[in-house]
Amino acid sequence: MMEDEKLAIDESRRMAQHEAIKGTVREEVHSEIARKADRLNPVEKAEADQMAGELKSKAVHEVRETETEIERARGVARVSQVIDYIFYVIYGIIALEIILELIGARESNGFKNFIDTIASPFLAPFRGLVADPASGAMQLRLSYIVALAVYLLLHLAINGLLRLLAHRKTAV
Repeated sequence: MMEDEKLAIDESRRMAQHEAIKGTVREEVHSEIARKADRLNPVEKAEADQMAGELKSKAVHEVRETETEIERARGVARVSQVIDYIFYVIYGIIALEIILELIGARESNGFKNFIDTIASPFLAPFRGLVADPASGAMQLRLSYIVALAVYLLLHLAINGLLRLLAHRKTAV
């Protein structure tokens, strides 16, 4: 969520700076053209009009391009929010499974069976990865903790990729 706020603030700041600079340049160009317009011959006036048209066209193109970048960043931010939510649900399910195993929850309990069923697709690749120490009915599922770490790294990698898509590189 902080990344989305940072993205919105960054894009808003960048857009404001862009508009301020563009406005300043526009004013300077118009005042320069107005000062020199009285002293220009017809050929120079035509060139000045052509240059003004080109500058206007370029400014409109830049605004359109910036607007497209902002819209793309908003879309990527929304995708990032959905991915965050999915991973948080996965983290919660795995954490519940770890806690239930650690406290020795009964295998015959309906809630335990429900969590086992939901967690199974996420934990299956990690079962038996490392030895899980046990004391009676209580078990510390180290392989599940490894799964949690792997999903965290995957989550960070996906969000990093989305940030690359959302932000344009402005400096080397």
